[in-house]
Amino acid sequence: MFSNIGWGEMMVLLVAALVILGPERLPGAITWTTRSLRQVRDYASGASQQLKDELGTDFDDLRKPLADLNQLRGMTPRAVITKHLLDGDDSIFTGKFDEKPQSGTQSSTPQSGTPNMTKSSGSSPLPTGDRPPIDPDAT
Repeated sequence: MFSNIGWGEMMVLLVAALVILGPERLPGAITWTTRSLRQVRDYASGASQQLKDELGTDFDDLRKPLADLNQLRGMTPRAVITKHLLDGDDSIFTGKFDEKPQSGTQSSTPQSGTPNMTKSSGSSPLPTGDRPPIDPDAT
């Protein structure tokens, strides 16, 4: 309930209440406020329980769209992309890629005219002294 109020604001409210109510009436006002808040919370939980009892399974049907809405409210763009486009695989964001090459992605024969020109997954660095492959059609 007071999640948006920080300690500074609480101190200002306490000092204001102390000045307005005075030290003799402040404890009574605090107990009355806490008792009223507890009673309102009990009424709200009792009302939701009464609705659940009266509606039965229809109450769950009403709650499902609200639960879906709350789930969408907590979605970030990264979570949406991961869930819907990448089927839950977030390795593109975390940098933890598979080290296994997929079938058909590596070729062991060099292309014509360029030595050491192999298609690789790019996950292993070139040995020292080797030149990177160059595609003359691309440059």
